[in-house]
Order: sequence, then structure tokens, then C-alpha cells
Amino acid sequence: MRNIFLVIRREYLVRVKKKSFLIMTLLGPLLFVAFYAAVIWIAIGSVDTKTVQVLDESGLFKNEFKDNETLKFTYLDSSLDSAKSAFKGSAANALVYIPKDVIKEPKSVRIYAAKNVSMDLKSEIEKVIEKEIEDIKLGEAGITHKILEDSRVNVSSKTISLSEEGEKTSSSGAATVIGGICAFLIYMSVFIYGTQVMRGITEEKTSRIVEVIISSVKPFHLMLGKIIGVALVGLTQFVLWILLTTALTSATSAILSNRMAEQSPEVAQEMQKMQKGMPASGMPGSNVENPVAEVLGAISSLNIPLILGCFLFYYLGGYLLYSALFGAVGAAVDNDADTQQFMLPITLPIIFSFVFAQFVLRDPDGTLAFWTSIIPFTSPIIMMVRIPFGVPAWEIALSMVLLVLGFMGTTWLAARIYRVGILMYGKKVSYRELAKWIFYK
Repeated sequence: MRNIFLVIRREYLVRVKKKSFLIMTLLGPLLFVAFYAAVIWIAIGSVDTKTVQVLDESGLFKNEFKDNETLKFTYLDSSLDSAKSAFKGSAANALVYIPKDVIKEPKSVRIYAAKNVSMDLKSEIEKVIEKEIEDIKLGEAGITHKILEDSRVNVSSKTISLSEEGEKTSSSGAATVIGGICAFLIYMSVFIYGTQVMRGITEEKTSRIVEVIISSVKPFHLMLGKIIGVALVGLTQFVLWILLTTALTSATSAILSNRMAEQSPEVAQEMQKMQKGMPASGMPGSNVENPVAEVLGAISSLNIPLILGCFLFYYLGGYLLYSALFGAVGAAVDNDADTQQFMLPITLPIIFSFVFAQFVLRDPDGTLAFWTSIIPFTSPIIMMVRIPFGVPAWEIALSMVLLVLGFMGTTWLAARIYRVGILMYGKKVSYRELAKWIFYK
């Protein structure tokens, strides 16, 4: 055990002290937050108020076009020719012409501009005209605007879990997002840190350093120490990423909120009302729930301790299972180019797991979800997709036991290959050769 701890300590410290590790750990969250912050900042600052002239010969759309933060409408009282002549010398961005017979010929509406108008502007103008024409036609049919508004119903249901502990509010949306994020993190970590184990073993084998190490450490202890050491490096990086991303996101959100308040005081006032739990303007009666409270309630409805505990277990279990196989591949070959022929059988179950996860999100209790969350090669990703939706304790326990057994099996298999391949040079290895190594005494 002492040799294993020495190898773990070496693998951990060597990787953690690398400049690349420190740079990526610090720059990863910074680049992630900076990218999205820059996009939002540019989007906020690049939105200019556009002026749109409206020539309404029908007289039906007076004051129907409402000004907002990006559009300002002005109404003209002249002929179309005069309006077009005046438009050429004005600073307006577009001229909307609505003819008298617009009710009979809705397609007769014209939008004049010095160049093509944006799809957003075109869509907003069309929506205003369509709504007014619909109201007029409904009025002619004896259907008032009040009747029309009363007939519009927005159904927003709440999901409630019935368990032995009683009724508990649940959220399928939050479960989907959390499950997807956990599955993606495990998917990426297996690839990133598993290949680190493989490349580290290949580099030591190529440089012949491993010959010196093997003289004092058993091959199995060396392989296990490398696997656990890189796993601890991954956990360290994940924890630092989470802490740094949370801190940077909080600071960036405050800055962007101030920026939005400067650009649009109305939006800032509405956001302040919503944060205090008050109904926003234009939403009378407080029937519309506070979105912030709704999100917080959705997250709190999940069993966060169970999700975090299972994520840690399946992250380590999935990594240990696959990294043992990656380590065996690294020991069997002499360079990175030769690893490709052995990588496909290892990576296929991981890729299939991520593909199956898309279907499991739609039916987390189906047959496909059950079996793929039990099989050790797919359970780390699939089970993390299912857990936020609620999984029976016996299924989780069975999946964990099989994953541990799967890790022990792959470790034994990898150790049999590792002990022979680590000192094998200059020979092209095939699958038949690997099978022979497993049964060598």
C-alpha cells in the first residue's frame, strides 16, 4: 500500500504543479464567463433605437404601433409619393405603408427602406397588422375583444411526487437540466482524464523511465497509483472550476445588471420588482409567478445531497473503470499513433451512453433506461440522467455494486496486460497477442 500511495502522490503533484494545469484551471472559468459576458455586453451595447415611419391610409392602426427600447414609430399624414420622397432625406430606418383596402388585401402592405430591413423588424410590423385585422374580423362576426381575451387560456401545471414521505413538489425541467449536466461532465471527464493516464504510461514506456520504476514497484501498484492520482487531479480541477465559475458569474452578473439598468431603466425596474416577488407591469393580479422564485423552487425540489453523492460515486466509478482500460492500452503500445486501433472498443460504450442519454431523458423509467443504468459500461452516464427524476433505492444500489465489480474486473484485466506490455518494445501488438498476455502466468 505504501508504494501505491507514493505513486499517487507523485502522479498528483507532478500534474498539479504543471504550468498547463494551473493556467487551464484559472483560465478555463475565466474564458467561459468572459465569452458569454462579452456576447451579452456587445448585444446590449449594439442595440440602437430605430425610427420607423408609418403611413396608414386605412386609419385602423393609429397608436397600434408601440414604442419600445429598440423601435420608435412616427405617424405620417401625406400621400405615398410625398412620404417616399421625404423618407430619402430623413434619418428614419424604414417606412411602413398600409393601404385603405388592407383588410381585403393583407399582402398589400409595403415596407420601404434604404436597404433590407431585419427579420425582427419585419416580423414585429406584421404581427401588429395581423392582430388588428384579426380583431376587426372577429368584431364583425360578433366576437368582442374581451371575449377573445377571456377565451385565451395559459395552462401551467405543477408536478407533485407522491412518496412514503408525503407529497413533494417536483420539477421535470430542473431534473432534465441537472441530469444532462451531470452526464455531460462524466462523459467529458472519462475522455479527458482517461487519455491522460494512457498518454502518461506511453510516455514513460517510450522514455524507458518505467524500467527503473518497475524495479522497486510492482506493475499493478504502479498502474493503480497512476489511475487514482489522475482521478484526484480531475477532482481538484472540477472543484476549483466550480468555485471560480461561481465567483466570476456572480461578479459578472452584477456588472451586466448595472449595464442593463443604464441601457434600459424600464427593464431594470421590472427585474427589481420580480426579485422582490412583486408582479411585473402589464401582469395584473399576480397570477404570473416570480420566475426567480420558480427557478429556486425547482432546484430545491430536487434531492441535491443524493445527486451530489451519486455524481461523486459515478464520476469516480466511471473514470476508474475506463481509465484502467486506457492504462492497459498505453502499456501495450509504443507510441500514440498505435493507440488508435485499441481506442475504438473502449470509446464506443462511452459514446453510446451519451447517445442513449437523449432517449432516457424522454423516458427515465423505460426498459432502455433501466438496463443501460445497470450495465457498468453505461451506468455512470445513464444513472446520473435518471437520478434527478427519482430512482428506486434498490436500482441505485444494484447499479453501484455492479459498477464496483466492473471496475474490479477491468482493473484485473488491465493489470494482466499491463504487467507484460509495460516492458514490451518494438513489437506490433494485436488483439490476439493481448489475449495471450491475459493468461500468461
